[in-house]
Amino acid sequence: MEKVGRREFVKNAALGAAGLLILRNAKSAYSYQANEKLNIACVGVGGHGWSNLMAVSSENIVALCDVDEQHASQAFNRYPDVPKFADFREMLDKMHNQIDAVVVTTPDHTHAVISVAAMKLGKHVYCEKPLTRTVYEARVMRETAAKQKVVTQMGNQGSATEGLRRAVELAWAGVIGEIREAHVWFGGGNHPVDRPSEEPQPPPGFNWDLWLGPAPYRPFHPAYIRGAWRNWRPFGTGVLGDFGCHTANLAFRALRLDMLWDPKVKRPKGAVIRVSAEASEIHPETYSRWVIVRYEFPARGNLPPVKLTWYNGGPRPPEEILRDLGQPMTDAGCLLLGTKGAIFSDCPWNTRFTLLPRKQFEDFQGPSPALPRSPGHHAEWILACKGKGPKPFSSFDIGGTLTEMILLGNVALLVGHPIEYDPLTGRIVNCAEANRFLHREYRASWRL
Repeated sequence: MEKVGRREFVKNAALGAAGLLILRNAKSAYSYQANEKLNIACVGVGGHGWSNLMAVSSENIVALCDVDEQHASQAFNRYPDVPKFADFREMLDKMHNQIDAVVVTTPDHTHAVISVAAMKLGKHVYCEKPLTRTVYEARVMRETAAKQKVVTQMGNQGSATEGLRRAVELAWAGVIGEIREAHVWFGGGNHPVDRPSEEPQPPPGFNWDLWLGPAPYRPFHPAYIRGAWRNWRPFGTGVLGDFGCHTANLAFRALRLDMLWDPKVKRPKGAVIRVSAEASEIHPETYSRWVIVRYEFPARGNLPPVKLTWYNGGPRPPEEILRDLGQPMTDAGCLLLGTKGAIFSDCPWNTRFTLLPRKQFEDFQGPSPALPRSPGHHAEWILACKGKGPKPFSSFDIGGTLTEMILLGNVALLVGHPIEYDPLTGRIVNCAEANRFLHREYRASWRL
């Protein structure tokens, strides 16, 4: 173990936990007694939306919104007396005085328009990962949450686990020494598919125009909906966006990469995030079978520059890296390589970890916990909304920067050459034309 004095460790841990302070003095649109419940509206209640609905069902569910009545039928039937909507804008317009918080579980391309509309009305927001479909949307989400002083949480549930928080503490404490290299991989890939030519009618009770939201218009086809949207560029973010916000979560936090978005943090002059990427193919409609993204991050305060490589769909880190640490290769993983050891998680959600080499750390205890422990991913958001708990561990200031970083990989693939991104300005500085890939024009009547 690196010899880190208690005072230095406490100082570093306090810096890392700066975003986790108790919200005793934060202004809120609402004031709750101990036994009061939040009035929650849920947008997207089929599929995983049902899981999120059940996770907050201890509170008052006051509105349900879904563009697909069949897919939402389980939720609609459970709450027969709760108002139902297809258009979240109508819901917010008619019921904003009765809503305290909103849960968003829709396809990636509608996360931002729903969440920003709710936050601008002073509503707390829980939004599924990845936080947004575009880099620019992630910045707007983070900035809006800060301006409105609302409580937010991104749905990468591993953030609440003991395993992830303990691994982050040990990295911050210097247990594995200085970290200059990290690898993150996930076995699944996408599959190139041409746009369907058929134009069938949507199922009964399915509002295709509202499902499209801000995306460019195209005729309905079942190949796009109910989970399949993740593979399509106009609607999803591919495996990189989907599982990057899970499997790279530990690395992002342990390496304090969020500091790059903080103008107060010391960094080299002209510091940028350099991103290069390669893939099996670049298809105009869908995402690639396999992807490798290489991120190069500058120094952050007293932390050294670090390289992080993402792999999905088959490629993995060189096998000798894990073999030298006595660890077999796995289908998914997150590996932080330090000068005195390594932190390894073979779980895509980073809920568990191992210190490597195992023999070196077999009797290791480590410092006392420095981060707050979670009562549950949704529960910590609910408590914070009531002003009775720490700021959620995956609030939009962290979830937004993590999503922004991850999605730069998709941008680099489209650009076709390395990009240099300034996280303070949100611009690509080595190729002005590449900035068009940071966002897209919305359909008429849709805006952030």
